[in-house]
Amino acid sequence: MLIKTLLSCLLLPLGIMAALDDKAQLANRTIDRTISLRTHSIYPPYIDQDLQNRWWDFGADAYVNTNKYIRLTRARASQMGWLWSRAPLTASNFVLEIEFKVSGDNNHLYGDGLAIWLTKDRAQPGPVFGSKDNFEGLGLFLDTYANSRHPYSFPRINAMLGDGKTSYDLDNDGEKNSLGACSANFRRTNVATKLKITYLREQYLNVKIQYKAWDEWTDCFTVQGVTLPLAPYIGFSALTGDVSDNHDIISITTYSAILSSPDAQRDKLTGNAGRKFGISQSSSWTWTFVKLFLFIGVVAGALYGYKQHTLRQSRGGLGGGTFGSMGRTMQGLGGAFDSKRF
Repeated sequence: MLIKTLLSCLLLPLGIMAALDDKAQLANRTIDRTISLRTHSIYPPYIDQDLQNRWWDFGADAYVNTNKYIRLTRARASQMGWLWSRAPLTASNFVLEIEFKVSGDNNHLYGDGLAIWLTKDRAQPGPVFGSKDNFEGLGLFLDTYANSRHPYSFPRINAMLGDGKTSYDLDNDGEKNSLGACSANFRRTNVATKLKITYLREQYLNVKIQYKAWDEWTDCFTVQGVTLPLAPYIGFSALTGDVSDNHDIISITTYSAILSSPDAQRDKLTGNAGRKFGISQSSSWTWTFVKLFLFIGVVAGALYGYKQHTLRQSRGGLGGGTFGSMGRTMQGLGGAFDSKRF
């Protein structure tokens, strides 16, 4: 039992070291921690006693159910509604998580969908899911109605990076200028539908969606080297035509993403003096292995000592060890003296 315990102690530091290495590599590559931004988040009851929100505006056909949702459009024809942040988002890197719901009574004809905006302008109604065309920034469209034939299915998530001059390809559902897309049946699901947008400035844009099961995120698309406008506004809009749906925003949570620096990680291991005198990161690995071997030596010594102790115990305590051997030698000498005396 003691041997198993000692072996467990030996293997435990190895597991801890592997976990720390994985965390460090992940932090170096992406996000170390996040900070929630109250100015760009919204939850029930959404409005204060004056029927306003300090950080958000909503308008057109949008209305608020304080216990449940901000409904951008009802399931009626020719509706349009919007929700926009009042302040621009100044974080260089951020994570935006939106819980939404698209629902309606019709199982065959429904539409048109809703859009999520990260753009230079705000609150300008228009034909693109209830917002202006020729936008500058990112438009992410949760499209539930296909205007033309496609080899993929709808509902569909599609993104476009607008330059302020290029129109949205409405006839082909944004296919002409698509930045990234995926099909996902997010309408009338059995779980809360959520969308997560992760943006690292000029490096990385990733979109995930939860619609199959709770906390099961499905990758939609990832694009490298994307540049959004500095300090964009966050917006949501929805539109219905001859076909319709309820388009609801349940909650919005925005985080500022703090990236860990690879240099900072090296400084923790080697110190500034190490970098000054040209000590490479490999030296820190060497020292780690030296400590590991020393630990193994200590454990091996403990195992050897335990084995010797067990052997002495099996020989009858002290009589089975060094002092027992000395006792037998003295008995032999006493016998010799007795023989000479007689």
